[in-house]
Order: sequence, then structure tokens, then C-alpha cells
Amino acid sequence: MSGKRPAEPGPARVGKKGKKEVMAEFSNAVTEEALKKQVAETWSRRTPFSHEAIVVDVNPFLHCVIPDFIQSQDFLEGLQKELLNLDFHEKYNDLYKFQQSDDLQKRREPHITALRKVLFEDFRAWLSDISNIDLDSTIDMSCAKYEFTDALLCHDDELEGRRIAFILYLVPPWDRSLGGTLDLYSVDEHFQPKQIVKSLIPSWNTLVFFEVSPVSFHQVSEVLSEEKLRLSISGWFHGPSLTRPPNYCEPLIPRSPHIPQDHEILYEWINPIYLDMDYQIQIQEEFEERSEILLKEFLKPEKFADICEALEKGNVEWSSRGPPNKRFYEKAEENKLPDVLKDCMELFRSEALFLLLSNFTGLKLHFLAPSEEDEIEAEREGEAASAAESTEEGTSHSSSESENNLAAVSNTSQESDDQTDSEPEGSEIKKESNVPTCHGELRRWKTGHYTLIHDNSTTEFALDLLLYCGCEGWEPGYGGFTSYIAKGEDEELLTVNPENNSLALVYRDRETLKFVKYINHRSLEQQKTFPHRTGFWDFSFIYYE
Repeated sequence: MSGKRPAEPGPARVGKKGKKEVMAEFSNAVTEEALKKQVAETWSRRTPFSHEAIVVDVNPFLHCVIPDFIQSQDFLEGLQKELLNLDFHEKYNDLYKFQQSDDLQKRREPHITALRKVLFEDFRAWLSDISNIDLDSTIDMSCAKYEFTDALLCHDDELEGRRIAFILYLVPPWDRSLGGTLDLYSVDEHFQPKQIVKSLIPSWNTLVFFEVSPVSFHQVSEVLSEEKLRLSISGWFHGPSLTRPPNYCEPLIPRSPHIPQDHEILYEWINPIYLDMDYQIQIQEEFEERSEILLKEFLKPEKFADICEALEKGNVEWSSRGPPNKRFYEKAEENKLPDVLKDCMELFRSEALFLLLSNFTGLKLHFLAPSEEDEIEAEREGEAASAAESTEEGTSHSSSESENNLAAVSNTSQESDDQTDSEPEGSEIKKESNVPTCHGELRRWKTGHYTLIHDNSTTEFALDLLLYCGCEGWEPGYGGFTSYIAKGEDEELLTVNPENNSLALVYRDRETLKFVKYINHRSLEQQKTFPHRTGFWDFSFIYYE
């Protein structure tokens, strides 16, 4: 026999050299009949229980911790070596960033094979007994490596057949300052995650398991160590599916038509280059080709400086926006904003800006903006008219028409005043179908903030507008960028990075979703240059035709 080790060796058996098969056993203590009975009663009654061999807690949901899960340290060291020799693949999307091995179901390495056997045969039988759940023989396990800035954000693990989740930690000495904790969330009256109420610190040879349910929200917090590796084996025991309550649908965010503000507000706030009609034609041509554009130095420098100063002063009241399985960032309380920030919010809701956005994009965000039908009709009339008449007729790309439309805003503002002050409930549906609307907010982004794609993510035709402030020195590696993806895909269609005084416009259809990538602890490097800066701000608006 050659001394070479095969790529995927099978479990060693007794052979010519007396080599023994690798075996693993889990904690003898928890299998003792008296303790097993106590754990089963605790599980059934949903009451806490503590023993040196196992801890059961029910806050915020049923979970158990078994220290010293595997009896042999030599076995664990052999297992660790095999795991680190596996091929790992980067897992990266809105919800997570870490490295994961292939499924361990069919791996033939001796220690991995032995662990699979002890988990999904011996331990599964014990777990079925204490939980009174008929767990089946489905093997579902993989290995995960979390390194610096890796994280897995708030989720509940629910998927058809998953009944009990488990994690076996193979980490060096670890403490809370290193991050990588398993954070458990409480829930509100709608079964939505509310806040972290318990954090479990990883520990060598500790097994954590919990019941998968509509309230089992948890996360792996960002790993903060640049030296230590958070290695674990995790998976699920499968059984009969639980009945899940209906998905909670959040109240719709109110949308409003434009507010009556004539074109003078544009000359007060916006870089004059963007009010040049010929330049607007160029912008619209590029936007119609790409469905997105970034307009740099959008606001006048003095206005942008005033906004940044108001934000830096800190006279803004912020409230946290959740729930954390969908989003986590801070929103300004608009009715308490300093005047310059209120005025900026009014700019983005103004009738004049609705029309300007129509000129930038070709969308019908104002009744003066021509629709596609108008353009087709105009072309037909142009073909039938003389060349001179054709020039006067124009289309949405006509400079003279755009000028006339902007000027006309001042004449229509007063007329539309009564329409925009309030919306009677009975007319809401009708108005939605033919009156352009928007909603928006001023947001603060700091380390740990993000938004996620979720089951109830709305998909409809819309124009996204983002104006960034306080982004000096911001790097893409910090996160905080807005990513657009096709529904059902992980590949990014477009990334919008925070950039000072830059207006991002993105038109999305029903097949496009977006998220703001988790802002990791690398972002704190910004403070080296700007000691009082802890992130950035954006004005975020969505417009609907």
C-alpha cells in the first residue's frame, strides 16, 4: 500500500495494520435517564432549566446549549483539520457574507463521517425523544467560516420541513468583543422581530440548538476579529412542518401628490447646469438608454453646505426603522427638522421638481409632461405638417416645450393647491391611477445599518431618487451602497455608491428589487479623517407615474 491519503477517504476500518474506524460519541451526561426526563419535561412545559451538562432557556424562544458536546478532544482536532481542508465558497447577498462548504451529507472524510453519524442517528433519536417531534433521517449540514466583517443578519430559518436548527462551534478562545455572537430576537404582537434580548458567545465544542418557528428570529453578529476564525458546523433536523401564521403585511406608506411650488425653487436650490434645456435632453437620452443616471454636484454648493452643516450640528431627532428582518436604519422626524432640511424635503416634493424629473427621465410625473401616447400623436402630426410646423410642434425632447412646461408650473401651482392639501379616502384609488405621487424620508446610515429583500418586498414601476450627504472618504468596502437585483437572482444589476451631492435616479420595473448593503465595522475608518463622523445621510424618495 502507498502511504498517500486519498482525496476523499472513507472511514478507516480494521485492516492489516490494525487501523480502527473513527468513532464519535456525544455527552454521556445528557443521555442519563433522569436528566433526559427533566429536559423533556422542560421542553414540553416551555420552562427554563439549568444543569452543568445542558441549559434550556425559553427567552425569547426555546433554545438549548450543551457544552463539551463531543467527548474526545482528539476527535475534535481531527474534525477541525478535515473541515479546514474543504473547499469553501463565498456566500454574499443582502442577508449575509461568509464562506460555506458544500453539503456535508456525502463527504467521506472519517471525522466528518463519524460526526454525521452521531448527529443524525444517535443525537437525532435523543432529540426526538425530548422534543416529542418525529424527526426524520434527512441529513442537512454544512460548515461555515466567518472572518472579519462577515455576518448573517436577522432571519427565522423557516423552510419546509426544518424543525430544529443546530450549530456546533469549533472556535479558538472567544469573547463578546470579537463579535460573531448568536443573537436572539424578541417579537412584537405581529410576530415580527423587535430587538436582541440574548447573545450566545461561541465556545469550543459547544452545541446550540433551537426549535424553528415563526418567532425564531436570530442573527450571527459581525465578526470583529481580524485574526480569529469563527468555524462552525450547522444544519437542521427535519420533521413534519408546523402550521405557519399568515405573513404580516406592514401598513402601506402614504403617497402624496406634488406640493404647489413653482420653478423658482429650482433656481434657488439646483446647480444651473441641470436647468439648461439642452443638457436635460442629453440627460433624458442617457437615462432612457440605461434606466439610471448619476447627476454630480446636483445642488448649489452653498445650499449643499447648509444641509451638511444642519445635519452635522445634530439638531435632528432620529427614530429607528425596523423590523430587523426587513430593515435597520434611522429616519428623521420630519416635523421637527431644522428649516433648511425641511425646505430640502419640500424641494423633492415640489411640483417643479416633479416636472424636472419628467424632463430628466421621460416619465410622466406631471400633467404637462408628454406621455408616450402624446409623443406618438405628436410624431403623426409632425409627419402630416410642414417642416416649419413640425419644428414648432416638438416632442418631449423639444427644448422650447420643456421651457414652456417649467414656466407653466408657476401658473398651475395655485390651481393645484386644493388638490394636494388633502386626499379624501374615497378618491384615493382613483387618484393613484392618474396622479403622480411620491413618498420620501431623510435617513441616517451608521455601522450596523442595512435593508433586506423580504417576502413582502413591493415590486412595481417606480423612480428611485437618492441624494447623499456626508460621504467624504466613504469606501464601497464599508457597505451602505444600494444594490439592485432581478427578482429571484443574486447577481447585481446595478450598484449605487454613496457620493457627496450626487443625485442618483434609477427606474425599476416589477422584476427588480433593491437593498442597502449592511454597513460593517470597516466604516469606522472614516473617523480617522472625520473624527465626528459616524456614517452618512441620504434623502430617499420614490416617485410613481
